[in-house]
Amino acid sequence: MKINQMKKDEFFEGFYLIKKADLRQTRAGKNYLAFTFQDNTGEIEGKLWDAQEKNVEDFQAGRVIFMRGRREVYNNTPQVNQLSIRLARAGEPTDPALYKEEPPVDPVQLREYVSECIFQIENPVWQRVVRALFQKYDQAFYTYPAAKTNHHAFETGLAFHTVTMLRLAQSIVQIYPQLNLSLLISGILLHDLAKVLELTGPDHTEYTVRGNLIGHIALIDEEITKVLVELGIDDEKEDVVLLRHVVLSHHGLLEYGSPVRPQVMEAEVIHMIDNMDASMMMMTSALDKVGPGEMTARIFALDNRNFYKPLLED
Repeated sequence: MKINQMKKDEFFEGFYLIKKADLRQTRAGKNYLAFTFQDNTGEIEGKLWDAQEKNVEDFQAGRVIFMRGRREVYNNTPQVNQLSIRLARAGEPTDPALYKEEPPVDPVQLREYVSECIFQIENPVWQRVVRALFQKYDQAFYTYPAAKTNHHAFETGLAFHTVTMLRLAQSIVQIYPQLNLSLLISGILLHDLAKVLELTGPDHTEYTVRGNLIGHIALIDEEITKVLVELGIDDEKEDVVLLRHVVLSHHGLLEYGSPVRPQVMEAEVIHMIDNMDASMMMMTSALDKVGPGEMTARIFALDNRNFYKPLLED
């Protein structure tokens, strides 16, 4: 049974991918495994109590298992109870690729839209910088997630998030023509590009050493600076400073990781639509895990709030 088809208190069985497997201890000091299971429709959590050494060795992230259990809801979080699992055997569907979440948009379409937007950048400095960095990180950009857990945490999530922001910017400029579209496009394309340096990739995503110790905002500014040197562009030019500013300020607040707050209109707009798209994806992902009439688990990044899935029909 697919994860998104499971009903509350329903028994099920099927093949699933172990997305996460963390060895933990109860207050009594007994080992247990905390799992996140995945198929191409969603995720669900589960725990294997009194985990033995062989369980830890067998049930690792990235392996396909056959599972039986009952879907329950604990603290508004769907989980598997009465859990029974074993490794998938030869002749069974053991390819992890079968269980990956499918991107909402075809990556080919994402690439085509990004190319169209790059052509719209009228400022020659921004155009050259963006093209140089996308040539350098092209392949990774279209496969990496945008985050480890919070939002767009799936293969191609980085490109999907970026394209959604580009579409929002294109619409906003129709209402506020005083905005510089070229600066918006350039800033959006670069704002999260260093996620390809901050994260390890789409499979079993973790933070790299640079990701943990430096972070993607500082990393992308460093990448921009390197390209400026390579292209022989004066880093004191106003258009260069503006591009770096909209990228450095896109988290909005110093406590959220930006070294400066937005101080031009385009920087403020990029911050707002970045936050909007991330919030929409977090709410959507949480609501996809619950049924109509249920509340989601608390979403830490959204002020630890729950969200309700209405019973209203489409």
